[in-house]
Amino acid sequence: MILAGDIGGTSTRVALFEVEGGRLISRIQTNFRSAQYPGLEAILAEFLNVSRSQVDAACFGIAGPVRLGRVETPNLTWVVDARSLSQQIGLETVTLLNDLESTAYGIAALGVPDFAVLNEGAPIESGSRAVIAAGTGLGEAALHWDGKLHRPFASEGGHADFAPRDALEAELLLHLSKRFGHVSYERVVSGPGLLNLYQFLRDTGRGAEPGWLSERLRQEDPSAVIAGAALEKSSELCVLALERFVSLYGAEAGNLALKVLATGGVFVGGGIAPKILSKLKEPAFLGAFLDKGRYRKLMESIPLKVILNDRTALLGAARHAALSAGLLEA
Repeated sequence: MILAGDIGGTSTRVALFEVEGGRLISRIQTNFRSAQYPGLEAILAEFLNVSRSQVDAACFGIAGPVRLGRVETPNLTWVVDARSLSQQIGLETVTLLNDLESTAYGIAALGVPDFAVLNEGAPIESGSRAVIAAGTGLGEAALHWDGKLHRPFASEGGHADFAPRDALEAELLLHLSKRFGHVSYERVVSGPGLLNLYQFLRDTGRGAEPGWLSERLRQEDPSAVIAGAALEKSSELCVLALERFVSLYGAEAGNLALKVLATGGVFVGGGIAPKILSKLKEPAFLGAFLDKGRYRKLMESIPLKVILNDRTALLGAARHAALSAGLLEA
């Protein structure tokens, strides 16, 4: 029995899996609101008390940098320690992965219907791959071919310096630097990043905010409101914000592809992409991805796909645990 988790700033998913016929079979899954718990230990205590199962291997994907089996989560007030979890669960070893590293492990467990193809490209099967995912934050990871499988490794590339591409984005950088000091790509390509973009456009006079929108922004998740109003075309200001967001998302996906030479493909994960898939299919996203000057031809050869399965990180954590325990072959 494999215990796996996908721990995010907004929600935490915990599940039990078994391996049958070389495949992961989900037995039970429970979703928790992360902020309602003081830490992962409290969630696991509740989950294991209900499931009453003997666990043989465990792995958790978590949003944040994993250092020596320990994570201080950037979007929660948690400290997650693998040794503490091992004692709680009763295992010799519990593995913690960065959430995008976990997502990267999950890609091999997906099928054709789990992807939306934005660029077919001409993939090199043994080439490196990359994963980028905007949600509560901006996650990035890569996979290298080790001769048997694509082996993921973590990154915190979403916190690298934001680079403007035109006059508007140069103004955006100055605007955000007054608020935050350092401006990373996460400040513009994430749920909160979409709100930052919207507020910048509003506050610099590039559109008016009607009263109904002000009210909804106060009472609901602002990023979801902005995206929804943009897709419905009920607010021109929201349309402008989402269009710029999509372009920046594509540009950073292209940056990541160049940094790891992702000739095996780039995969766009996270909670936002499937919700705005219709916008990602428009020219702006792919256009920004390809717009790398002399390397445009190379970019055109790189497959670009959106991950539609929202359990990918959870599957990846389970797959890593199964591989490490010898329950699943590479």
